[in-house]
Parts: sequence; C-alpha cells; structure tokens
Amino acid sequence: MPQFDPTFFPSQIFWLVVTFTVLYVLMARIALPRIGEVLEERQRRIDADLDKAAALKKEAEAAMEAYESALAESRAKAQAALRETAEAIAQEADRRQAEASARLAQQIKEGEARVDAAKRDAMAHVQEIATDVARVAAKQLAGVSPSEAKARKAVGGAVEETS
Repeated sequence: MPQFDPTFFPSQIFWLVVTFTVLYVLMARIALPRIGEVLEERQRRIDADLDKAAALKKEAEAAMEAYESALAESRAKAQAALRETAEAIAQEADRRQAEASARLAQQIKEGEARVDAAKRDAMAHVQEIATDVARVAAKQLAGVSPSEAKARKAVGGAVEETS
C-alpha cells in the first residue's frame, strides 16, 4: 500500500494540508455562513411563532373572561327575571285570594242575613201559631176564650223564659 510507504509521506502531508485548507476555507466562507443563516432564520421563526402564540393565548384568555362575565351577567338577569315573575305571580295570587275572600265574606254575610230573616219570619210565624194554639187549647181545656193580645203576651213570656 503506497499510502503507508514512508517515501510518500511528504507529498501526502502536503496534499493533506492543501485539501484541509481548501475544505476549511470552503466550509468557513460558504457552507457555515449558510447553515448559520438557516439556523438564525429558524430561530427567528420559532421566536415569532412563540410571540404569536403568547398573543393568541392572551386574546383567548380575554375572550374567555368576556364570555364568563357575559354568562354571569346573563345568569343574574335570568335570576332577576325569575324573581320578578315569582313576585308578580305571588301578588296576583294574593290579589285573587283577597278577591275570593271578599266575595266569600260577602256571600256569607248575605247568607247569614237570609238565615236571620228566615229565622225572624219563622219565629214570627211560630209566635202566631203558638198564640193560636194557646187560644184553642185554653178554649178546649178551660172553656175560656182569651183575647189574642193576652194569648200573644203569654206566649211571648214563655218564649223569653226558654231563651
């Protein structure tokens, strides 16, 4: 193998240095700057994407806060509407109940008045019937025919004693 022959070492070392120098210059002047530019561009893109992601995250958080506040406001409005409706229904029920109570009280009062009138009429007739019965009984039992005024007075006294 000629590369291991010591007589060829100086020429091999010369060409090694020349090739290494040319490759080094090519890499240092052409390839490495291009690779550096690509890496820098990539880093700039990554940084821009991170900045954009942070801005979008802030926007999303702001939108979420706005959504939550709108939702809370809507819930509060719904609760207020429910409360107002419940109050209105309660007031309407109270009003109707008061009307029904007043109507029933009036009907009870009218019924009591009718009952009292019927009772007075019945009592008046009872007193008349009792007076007639007392006169007939006195006539048949005692053979005496009392006047209507005396019979009415006697029946009235008996009624007052029993009440």
